[in-house]
Amino acid sequence: MCVCALSGNALGQAKLSDDVVRIGVLTDMSGQFSHESGDGSVSAVKMAVQEFGGKVLGKPIEVVVADHQNKPDVAATRAREWFDTRGVDMVANLINSAVALSVVSVAKEKNRIAIINGSGSSRLTGDACTPNSIHYAYDTYALATGTAKALIGQKLDSWYFLTADYAFGHSLEADAVQVVKADGGNVVGAIRYPVDASDHSSFLLQAQASKAKVVALAGSGKGFVNAMKAASEFGLTQGKQTIAGLLVWDTDVHALGLKQAQGLVLTTAFYWDYNEATRAWSKRFYDKMKRMPHMGDAGDYSSTMHYLKAVQAAGTDQASAVMAKMRDTPINDFFATNGRIRADGRMVHDMYVYQVKRPGESKYAWDYLSLLKTIPADQAFRPLAESKCPLVRK
Repeated sequence: MCVCALSGNALGQAKLSDDVVRIGVLTDMSGQFSHESGDGSVSAVKMAVQEFGGKVLGKPIEVVVADHQNKPDVAATRAREWFDTRGVDMVANLINSAVALSVVSVAKEKNRIAIINGSGSSRLTGDACTPNSIHYAYDTYALATGTAKALIGQKLDSWYFLTADYAFGHSLEADAVQVVKADGGNVVGAIRYPVDASDHSSFLLQAQASKAKVVALAGSGKGFVNAMKAASEFGLTQGKQTIAGLLVWDTDVHALGLKQAQGLVLTTAFYWDYNEATRAWSKRFYDKMKRMPHMGDAGDYSSTMHYLKAVQAAGTDQASAVMAKMRDTPINDFFATNGRIRADGRMVHDMYVYQVKRPGESKYAWDYLSLLKTIPADQAFRPLAESKCPLVRK
């Protein structure tokens, strides 16, 4: 627990907009991404608030929650309402990239803060970057770079993409295609499926017929889980094709089981069993949620704690002052070592390439992944020199 004391002078100078710091968790509570966010993201944010001490600058911290229903217009309307009438200072999680892209523009307009852990579109630190938003846990560039390079390194150089037809899927496919081609690979085809599709059989038959060495699933949520189950039923996972999950959450592996998920190569920002610090925090999370956390949960906690420390250090909840403190202060906790927030809003930290274990390799509950490679922070994310963010000086 970190509750840092302030001097009497600092307390006297503290300025909070309405004598409370209010955090809004805007997430998917009931839809196809709810098992990757929802109650888990809410619990992670509330854990951070509780372990910070429940107060900052001597004033209470409140958490409000809403379900954006995976609708960008609903999300933008709720964010605007929160900023205008509820005094929300920071919006957290924002799973679903179309939702995140809509909300960051509202946060910029209202001069409030948005911290994204659920969504992955690299546009959030590209052409859609803002001075008020932080992309914290992962993005499509990091996921694609880690997984694609690992597989092409195994001479799996022909790819077929099965892509969810929304902002995240498009971004993930585009970033992966760039890596595949740059490393000498070949994209033999791609097909996009509706984000709410439950039957992937026709899409997978086309992928199977392509004879590509890698069938890359560029999607998330229940759609990814259903696609993996169908791939197993059609024999893709037992044949000559390798299935690459370009975004795989620990909860996805748990839902599939090791028999269906074994062999998957994936890239992630966090694994609960990485070291003593990750295990200690994950145990506390497990006690609340009865499941192990994934990178979104860990990112929600870490970023909320970083935000609250910045409010405390700035002596105010005013957005520009808090953002400046967050950029100036390195992140050193169970989630990141020497993490830093760049001018484009990207929080830069190490990423990890893992492979899902075979059933016989798992020794205890949630023992699912074997580490293949650590990607250093300076290699994991898109270089600033290639950024399309207007905030970046070239």
